[in-house]
Amino acid sequence: MKYFVIAGEASGDIHAARLIKALSEQDTGAQFKFFGGDSMEQASGVAPSVHYKDMAYMGFVEVIKHLGAIMGFMKKARGIIDEWKPDAVILVDYPSFNLKVAKYAHSLGIPAFYYISPKVWAWKEYRVKQIKKYITEMYSILPFETDFYARHGYKVEYVGNPSVNEIADASARFSSREDFIAANGLDSGKDIVAILPGSRKKEIEDNLREMLGAVSRFHGVQAVVGGAPGLPAEFYENVLEQLGYAENKPKILFGKSMELVSHAKAALVTSGTATLETAILKTPQVVCFRMGGSKIVYTLYSKILKVKYVSLPNLIADAPVVKELLLHYCNADTIACELGELLADDSPRRSKMLAGYDEIAARLTTAESAGTAAARIVKMLCGR
Repeated sequence: MKYFVIAGEASGDIHAARLIKALSEQDTGAQFKFFGGDSMEQASGVAPSVHYKDMAYMGFVEVIKHLGAIMGFMKKARGIIDEWKPDAVILVDYPSFNLKVAKYAHSLGIPAFYYISPKVWAWKEYRVKQIKKYITEMYSILPFETDFYARHGYKVEYVGNPSVNEIADASARFSSREDFIAANGLDSGKDIVAILPGSRKKEIEDNLREMLGAVSRFHGVQAVVGGAPGLPAEFYENVLEQLGYAENKPKILFGKSMELVSHAKAALVTSGTATLETAILKTPQVVCFRMGGSKIVYTLYSKILKVKYVSLPNLIADAPVVKELLLHYCNADTIACELGELLADDSPRRSKMLAGYDEIAARLTTAESAGTAAARIVKMLCGR
């Protein structure tokens, strides 16, 4: 069967790659076309029709500025559906774009499956109506989503969280701390503070200044930045120069973010999938989301958001396991205050966070999400 898969960002590319691999195992004749990235290409053996790095626009202004390009991507997606005639469309998060694709597929009688729900429980709850109308089946990777959708009269299945298995597989290949430090030219005498400032250019520019400013206040530690896949080293070099790091630049590591976090004493992480990955890796963290730091935007978001928390660890635990510093509250002073608590081995804050991580792991389970979702998709298509 033919599958058209769409993932619009780095984390979706990784999750979708595991789903593609699972579909290939369930359906030995599977063919793929996709919007995504390098991980999906490796899993499918096919180059992306559109690379996610060209689609990763964040915020209203960014979307408006690139509206022509986005419309071009939509035309491309519809063209693939029209000409290639896939047996199924599989969508990974990225709701503004993907729900429009689902609507088009639905109009042609092509089933659309959603793997990794949009965060409609946080805001834009009205999208549930579109999901119920255009999505054949939704596969949830967050355990609290089943209750949310049930309240809207829509049944979804929690299939497990892909990050659990992805990190378990990756961890088996991690080097020792000593080898990691030696291989990457780090200082063996200093603790590592991992900095994960996001995967989009704007959020990296907004967060990196404050994160590095906070770490610079602590002696005996070294800041190491996890570079986002799809962004060139030159981008980070330019940002660091603009921030005044022409010399003594922090090390930037690409393709090693999970291993970096696993060897870090603490991490500063922009809200997103990386916060959950950091929790699974048992590394204490501060969640940082600057995005311009406007008080006005903070007030607006606080009225729009339907949830108490924005980070995945806190949402899953339904408790403030990690500290969330958002918008104008996210600055070098506040980050440093929280980071100091996490760098001390005997800190009650550090111990409490690690205990919270254990509760999160229990709620996530170790179910293989990609395999479960793939089996359901193939079974449903074969029964049509």
